[in-house]
Amino acid sequence: MTDIENDEDDLISKSQLKRDSQALQDMGSQLVEMPEGQLKKFDLPENLKDAIYEARRLKNREGKRRQLQFIGKLMRTADTSFIQETLDRMDHQSQTYRQHFMRLEEWRDKIISQGNSAIEALIEQYPAADRQQLRNLQRQAAREIEHKKPPTASKKLFAYLRQISE
Repeated sequence: MTDIENDEDDLISKSQLKRDSQALQDMGSQLVEMPEGQLKKFDLPENLKDAIYEARRLKNREGKRRQLQFIGKLMRTADTSFIQETLDRMDHQSQTYRQHFMRLEEWRDKIISQGNSAIEALIEQYPAADRQQLRNLQRQAAREIEHKKPPTASKKLFAYLRQISE
């Protein structure tokens, strides 16, 4: 291959650059529109965080549009893979969310059936988890299954697993 052929392979079309830029702007728009509690789950660079709060403050349509373009520009230099993964986990329709949900269900079932060994394995993966609370919920859930009662403790266990995984 000649140098000219290599250069042609490395070139990205102008249309593709525009699509990539628009995707980053759309991602930035999602961050601007999301509730404060969800936004705090993102580890964003300080300049990007400031730009998002500035866009929230703006009321003028044109000013907000420009600010969203600026956010898109800032996102070109940021690590957007983590941002996209977190957005996908929050989006109930996404494959990432469903996989995360299934993993939590597997953990819940494993903890209920296996007890302490599963709790110890979970704590290795999520060190912030409260061992005592997990044991209490596991005992309650096992008792509910044994007595064929509604799965209240099982639901509480799932909610706790969801909380520590986020």
